[in-house]
Amino acid sequence: MTGAAALALLPAGMTIAHAQSARLDALQPNMPADAKMLLSANELVYNRDSERVIVRGAVQINYGGYQMVAQQVEYSQKTGRIVATGEIELIEPGGNKIYADKMDVTDNFADGFIETMRVETTDLTKLAAVNGERRNGEEIILNQAVYTACTPCAVDPNHRSLWHIKAQRIIQNGRTHTVRLENARFELFGKPIVYLPVLEVPDHTVKRKSGFLFPGFRYTQKLGAGVSIPYYWAISPSMDATVTATGLTRQGFLLEGEFRQRFEMGQHVLRFAGISQASPQTFTADTVDAQERERGMIGSKADFKINPRWAFGWDVLVQSDNNFSKTYELSTFDGTTLTNQAYLTGLGKRNSFDMRAFYFDIQDADPDSLAEKQQAVAQVLDYQYTAPEPVLGGELTAKVNVTAVERSRQDSYTVLGVERFRGLEGEDQRFTAETEWKRTFIIPGGLSLTPLLAARGDAVGISTDQPLGYTGDFTNDDAVTRGMLTAGLEARYPILMATANSSHILEPIAQVYLRPNEQYAGALPNEDAQSFVFDATNLFERDKFSGFDRIEGGSRANVGLRYTGTLGNGYGLRAIAGQSFHLGGVNSFATDDLVKVGADSGLETDRSDYVTMIGIDAPSGITGSFSGRFDEQDLSLRRTDATLGYEGIQWQSAITYTSIKAQPTYGSPTDQDEIQTAAAWRFRDYWSVFGQVTYDINNDTVTRNGIGITYDDQDTLFSIVYQNERDPDDVVANDWSIGARLSFRTLGDINIGDTTFDDLN
Repeated sequence: MTGAAALALLPAGMTIAHAQSARLDALQPNMPADAKMLLSANELVYNRDSERVIVRGAVQINYGGYQMVAQQVEYSQKTGRIVATGEIELIEPGGNKIYADKMDVTDNFADGFIETMRVETTDLTKLAAVNGERRNGEEIILNQAVYTACTPCAVDPNHRSLWHIKAQRIIQNGRTHTVRLENARFELFGKPIVYLPVLEVPDHTVKRKSGFLFPGFRYTQKLGAGVSIPYYWAISPSMDATVTATGLTRQGFLLEGEFRQRFEMGQHVLRFAGISQASPQTFTADTVDAQERERGMIGSKADFKINPRWAFGWDVLVQSDNNFSKTYELSTFDGTTLTNQAYLTGLGKRNSFDMRAFYFDIQDADPDSLAEKQQAVAQVLDYQYTAPEPVLGGELTAKVNVTAVERSRQDSYTVLGVERFRGLEGEDQRFTAETEWKRTFIIPGGLSLTPLLAARGDAVGISTDQPLGYTGDFTNDDAVTRGMLTAGLEARYPILMATANSSHILEPIAQVYLRPNEQYAGALPNEDAQSFVFDATNLFERDKFSGFDRIEGGSRANVGLRYTGTLGNGYGLRAIAGQSFHLGGVNSFATDDLVKVGADSGLETDRSDYVTMIGIDAPSGITGSFSGRFDEQDLSLRRTDATLGYEGIQWQSAITYTSIKAQPTYGSPTDQDEIQTAAAWRFRDYWSVFGQVTYDINNDTVTRNGIGITYDDQDTLFSIVYQNERDPDDVVANDWSIGARLSFRTLGDINIGDTTFDDLN
C-alpha cells in the first residue's frame, strides 16, 4: 500500500502530459492463493480466547513474497489485521522498502494505516509521510508527505538531495486514475520556488495525456531572450502532437509544431514552424535574415520497415528562405548543410542494395541563395554482392553504382588564376559495374601472398555546358564508355616477437598493381571523387580515389611497414609508414581534373610523399596519435594531424594540432594551421567545469571558444554554457549564445538554448 503511495507523488513534478514512470501496479498487493506464512521471533504468545497471536523480539515474517522485520507484531484472526510496531522494515515483492514506527494493515497488505513512514523504491526515489492510509482498495491518501530522488544515497546514506516536493495531502484514485496534490510546493536548496494549491494529474495507468509540458528558455544574440510553452496532444493510441509557442524579446512570437504517427511498419514525423519577425533590422544588413519578415518551414521524416531486410523512408525540408531553421536553431534542422533525401535499402546475408535521391539545402545568409542553387539534385543506386561459395578458391565480389546528377547553375571558382569546377550546369549520368577476385596463399615460412584480379566498366551520358576556362580537355561527346582491368599481388610477412612481458608484430607489406591508363582522365564530370587526402589510411588501397567518377590508372606499387605492440604494463602501440610508386603508364593523380583533385596530393610524382601514422594508448588514460605526410625530396612536413588526450577520474582533455601546407592548384592558397583544445575538470563531487578553444595560428585569431559549468549527481543536473564563433562572412545569425539546463530525475528538464560541446562527452 505505502509503496504505491510513494510513487503516486511522482507525477507531481510537472511532467503532466507525458506517460508517468511510476509503476504503481507493481506495488499493488498480489497475494498468491496458496501463500504460506513463515514466522521467526524470540517469543510467541497465542491467546486462544481472543484469537490473537503476538510475537516479540527480532520478528521476521515472509508471506507471499513480502518480507517484514519489526520488534513486535500482533495478528488478530477475527479481524484479519496485522499491527506491527518498532523499527519496521517491509520489503515488497517488487523490491521497494517501507520503514515505519507503526503499521496497521489487513493480512493481505491491501488496506490500512502507517505512521511515520519512509519509502525507498527500486528506482532510488524516496518518500516520507507523517501517516498514510489506503481506503476501499482504490484510494491511497498520504498526509504531510515529502518526495525526492536520491541516487547517490545508494552509496552515501548521508547525501542530501538538492530538491524535494512537499504536499499537505496526496490522493491517488484508482477508479478515476488520477493523482491529486493539495498544498504542494517544490523546494530547491531547501527554499520553496513553486507553490501549487491544487494539482490533479493522471496516474501511471494513463500512458499518454494531453496537457502542458515543461517550459523552455533560450537566449541568443539576435533573437534575445525567449520562453517556450509546449502543449502535448494525445490524439489517439498511434498519433500525438506537440505545439510550442515561443515569445522572443527581439523577434516576437515563434510557433512550432510536431505531429507524430506510428504505423505497424514504422513512423512519420511532420514538423512546422513560423514567425513574423518583429525586428528584422536586428540582423546584419543585406542578409536574408534582415530582408525577410514572414518566415517558416515544414519538415517531414519517415522510416518504414517493409520486412526484416527492406526499409524505405525520407527526410525533407521546405522553408521560406535559406537560413530560417538555422537562425532560430530549430532542433535537427539547424545545420549548415541539410540533406533532403528519400531512400530504399535492402540488406541480405551477402549482398546489399541502397537507392537514394538527394537535394541539399545550404543554410547561409546569402539573400540570393547562390550556394544552394549550385547544389546538385542527385539519384544514386548502390548494389554489392559477395559470392556465397569460393570461386577458384578465392573470394568474388561485385559492385554496381548508378548515379544521375542535375544542376541548374554552374558551381565554379577561381583561386590564384586557376579555375576549379565543382559542378557543371546540366545533367550527367553514369553506370558502373565492377568485379574483383582475390585469394590468399600462405607460403611455408609465413609469407602471405594475395593475387587479385579486377575488372570495371562505365557508361557515361553527358548533357552539360562546357567548362569555359578549363585547362584540361573536356569531352565533346554526349555518351562515352570506359573500362579498367587490374592484376595485382600483395605480399605480407608478419613477424612476431614476444617476450615475457610484451608482444610485437612487425609486418612488411608490398603491393603491385598492373593496369592500363585511365580513359578520359579529367575529361568527364567529377561529382563524387572531389575530396582527396593521401595518408596512411589509404596507402594500401587499390583505387585511392574517393568515388566512382575517377579511376586510378597506370601501374603502381605500394610499400610499407605496419607495427602493433602490446606491453606488459598496459601500453598499446601501433604504427604505419610507407610510400607509393608510379611504375608505368599515365599517373592519374598528375592528370588535369575539373577540381584538380590530384594536385599537391603527394601522389602526382613517380615517388609519392612518405606517409606515417603513430598511435599510443597508456593505462593512465593518456592517448596520442600522429599522422603526417612528408615531402619525398626534402622530408618537409606537408600535412599533419596530431592529437594528445587524457581521460581520468577528474580530468578529461584533448588538444589537436592540424597543419596543411598551401595547395594552390587544389584551391587552398595559404597554409592552414589550427589548434583545437577541449578540457573538463571535476573539481568537487558532482561539479565540473569545461571549455574549448579553436585558434587559427596563421591569422592569430580565436575562431571559436566556449566555457561552461555543470552539477550532476544523477538526480539533479544543472549546466550553463557560453559559446562564441567568429563569423567574418556574416553567414551565422547569432555569433554567440548562452545555454542552460536544469534537470530533475523523474520530473523533467528545463532547457535554455544549447548546452552541448562537440568536442566533449
